[in-house]
Amino acid sequence: MGQTLQQVKMRFSIIGNNEQLNRAIDIAVQVAPTDLSVLIMGESGVGKESFPQIVHQYSKRKHGRYIAVNCGAIPEGTIDSELFGHEKGAFTGAISNRNGYFAEANGGTIFLDEVGELPLATQARLLRVLESGEYIKVGSSQVEKTNVRIVAATNVKLIDAIKEGKFREDLYYRLNTVPILVPALRDRGKDILLLFRKFVLDFSETYRMPAIQLTPEAQEMLLKFRWPGNVRQLKNITEQISIIEKDRVIDETILLRYLPQEENPAHLPAVRQEKGSEKRMFDNEREILYQVLFDMRKDMTELKKLVNDLMSKGNASLTDKQSDYLRRDVLTRSDAANFATLVEEPENVSKVNPKVDDEKSTSDLYSHYIQDTEEVIEESLSLSDVERETIRKALEKHKGRRKVAAHELNISERTLYRKIKEYGLE
Repeated sequence: MGQTLQQVKMRFSIIGNNEQLNRAIDIAVQVAPTDLSVLIMGESGVGKESFPQIVHQYSKRKHGRYIAVNCGAIPEGTIDSELFGHEKGAFTGAISNRNGYFAEANGGTIFLDEVGELPLATQARLLRVLESGEYIKVGSSQVEKTNVRIVAATNVKLIDAIKEGKFREDLYYRLNTVPILVPALRDRGKDILLLFRKFVLDFSETYRMPAIQLTPEAQEMLLKFRWPGNVRQLKNITEQISIIEKDRVIDETILLRYLPQEENPAHLPAVRQEKGSEKRMFDNEREILYQVLFDMRKDMTELKKLVNDLMSKGNASLTDKQSDYLRRDVLTRSDAANFATLVEEPENVSKVNPKVDDEKSTSDLYSHYIQDTEEVIEESLSLSDVERETIRKALEKHKGRRKVAAHELNISERTLYRKIKEYGLE
């Protein structure tokens, strides 16, 4: 198999001698002549897209069509139509009959990338195709037949998705007939240096400039880095260095400028901000929730400062703008009304809170409302409310442009589409 393995690597531009990588290639070649479903697993950026092509090209379907579909890039409302087709008039905009990918790939292979992003309803349709080769177009009642080889890939742990109710267990076992695990770059040892040299030569030829070289210390640093973005990240960093650096010998000091500093896991995954910019970048949806909580905490601090200023000046009057501020979501409606009454008519303490003794100072009552407000926030705030409000603000900020809003929230456009539908933000 040694010679054949090298031939496969050369044909599909696969660089490396790692044992796990060789094993993955070997499995792909061995399973190719069959019609078994294949599930390719591995982190984002490891090069999973090469393996379905290996399966297709070494199969009896190699003369048929090969179609790659990124399931995470198709909005939930149209993915059934994209995969299975639709009839004229099935929905707004369906002005003619259309074949889906399963019809177009009949007799060939279809690669479903990011299969873990499929909605549950679509998963049920896919399971039927896997079991019987049958599907129904959107808006039709006629059963269609197709003969396709399905190769799927995912960078999420489907077992965890099954536990969370986001992925069908029966579909997982149907897809996972033959699993192929593509190793992360950090686990491939000296393959990192081989890939770096390959990218260096490619960019040297592309940009017509001398190839860069690494000092031994820089090579060691390259090997020790965790590479969260895997091969894709290594390629991007190599390209940056090749273009920017005038000195073609790269030492560890220069290399360090291009390797992002790994975040301290002991810290909360809060928001990273670019220097001199108010632009916020969120690593995941949890960070969105943290940021909103921090913003609300800031509102509370400003509210306290406002009240303290009024008390220190001995002036209990508020401007219309300040009253509006107090009546925002920071307070409940009843508390906002009571607080406003207290500020406008401090002598009517007993009307606002009959339980307060006459001797109790207005100052104490101010503090009472501030503390109660914090408790209200902690008790009434739910994660879904925070997430909904954050998404609403992002859409409002970018005037409904979902692609831009999704980029700011650092979630896929399809996930944003699902959240908009879930929270009724259309």
